[in-house]
Amino acid sequence: MRVGVADTTFSRVNMGAIAIDELRKHASISIERVTVPGMKDLPVACKKLIGERKCDIVMALGMPGGKDKDRMCAHEASQGLIMCQLMTNTHILEVFVHEDEAKDDVELAWLAEQRTREHAVNAVKLVLNPRCLEKEAGTGQREGFGDAGPARR
Repeated sequence: MRVGVADTTFSRVNMGAIAIDELRKHASISIERVTVPGMKDLPVACKKLIGERKCDIVMALGMPGGKDKDRMCAHEASQGLIMCQLMTNTHILEVFVHEDEAKDDVELAWLAEQRTREHAVNAVKLVLNPRCLEKEAGTGQREGFGDAGPARR
């Protein structure tokens, strides 16, 4: 299994290092990492990880700021990541942590680490044991903050 990790210098937390640390805890895998300046650079980085470096799955890690312009850039990056998935038939797990999700820098760093680690586990499951995700269907899983849980009737 070869996992791609694409992260940005714009992020205020080294999410790439966190992802790699967590991936290595869960599987014996090859990891290909590329770091780009910003979120809108992630789609081509992910496409190259898939096409040129033969990754089976990619994690796209980014930290949009809290301004409207940042949200717009994150949306554009998301659209590019979706197109890349469709062009390559390969999953790209978008792991974005918006700065305005946290009340302060301490919570922001915690959230970035938690969400990244949980998505790294998801990447391993998705490639090595996708049936295990079926057991989690409808359980309201969330990456980062607490799970929502299933809806009650």
